[in-house]
Amino acid sequence: MSGCEKILSIHRGAISRAATFLVAVCAVPLFLPAQDTPLISGGVGFLTSTTGGNTTYIPVLSPVLAAPLGNHLLVESRATLLESFFPKGNGQPGYTSASFKGLSYLQLDYLAAPHATIVAGEFLTPFGTYNERLTPIWTSNFESAPLIFSAGTMGTASSVGGMIRGDAVSTPNVSLSYAGYFSASSKNQQFNAERSAGGRASLFFPQPRLEIGGSYGRRLQDTHENFAGIHLWWEPANVPVKFRSEYAHAPHSEGYWIESEFRLTHDADAPGIRGGFAPVIRWQQTFRSSPDPTDGLPSANTRRPDFGLDYHFPHEVRINASYSRQFSSTGDVNIWETGIVYRFLFPTWRGK
Repeated sequence: MSGCEKILSIHRGAISRAATFLVAVCAVPLFLPAQDTPLISGGVGFLTSTTGGNTTYIPVLSPVLAAPLGNHLLVESRATLLESFFPKGNGQPGYTSASFKGLSYLQLDYLAAPHATIVAGEFLTPFGTYNERLTPIWTSNFESAPLIFSAGTMGTASSVGGMIRGDAVSTPNVSLSYAGYFSASSKNQQFNAERSAGGRASLFFPQPRLEIGGSYGRRLQDTHENFAGIHLWWEPANVPVKFRSEYAHAPHSEGYWIESEFRLTHDADAPGIRGGFAPVIRWQQTFRSSPDPTDGLPSANTRRPDFGLDYHFPHEVRINASYSRQFSSTGDVNIWETGIVYRFLFPTWRGK
C-alpha cells in the first residue's frame, strides 16, 4: 500500500462533509470580541506516489480551525479534502478517480487548570508521536506514514470520547507531559472508533532539546489487546540536525522507524539553496510474529529505507521528493513520491 493510499484509509471513518462543518463552526463565535477571532490555517498541496510503476496523483486541501469560545474553551478541527487519480488496473488504459472529504478530528478543549486540559469529541489518539505531530502534510518530511503507524492508533487514528492532557511538571531543566484518554465504541459512519483506553507520558529536557517518552493503549472490545511504544526525539538548538524515532509493539507484530533531517546551514534565512535545502533519511523495519490481516501492519517481515530531499521556499512553500525501496518476502518494490505544499494562516475576520 502506498503512502497516499494510507492517507485515504486512515480517515475512512471521518465525517464526509468537512467543508460544511467548517462554515458552520466559524459562524458560532460571531458574538466574541475581536481578540477571540477564530483562525483558519492548514495546507494545500499536490502529491504524487509511484509504486511498482503505477502513479497516483492527489491534489489535497487540509484546513485547520481554531475557534476560541471565551477564555477557557477552544474548538479545534482539521479536515482533509482530496481527489485521487489512479490507473484503472486490470490492464485497462487510462485513469479513474475517487474523492474524499472528512475530518481528522473535531474536539472541544476546556482549559481547566494551568496543568490540565480536558478534551471531548473526536481527537487524534495520543499514541507515539507521529499521529499528533507529523500527519499534517506541511510538517512531515515524507508523504507516506511509517509502517508501524496503525499500531496503537486502533486502525482509525482517532478516538471518540474524552481525554485529559497537560504538563504535570514544568521547570527550566525538565518538563513532564502526559495524556490519558478513553474512547467509546462507535459504528457511526461520521464518528467511527473502537472502545479503547491508554495514554502517553514524555520527559523533555529544554537545554539539550531531548525528549523521551512511552505510550500504552488497550483495545477493550472484541479481542482485548495491548499496545506499547517508546519514542526518542533530539533536535539540538545549535546544530542543523533533527533526530526522531519510534518503536511500537502490537499483539502480532512490532517495528520501529528512525528519521534524520539535515540542514546545510543552521540559518534558515541564508541566501541561495543552503538555507532551505534539507536531505532526509528514514529507516524502518517491522517483524511479524503471527498472522493478523486486520491490524494494518505489513503481513511479513519488512525493511524499508527512505531517502528524501526537501526544499523550503520563503512564504511557507515547500517541495519534497523521496525514493524508497521496500524489501519483503511478499515482494520487493520501488516507491517514488513527490509533493509541493503551501501552508497558510489567516483570521476568519479582522481583529485588533
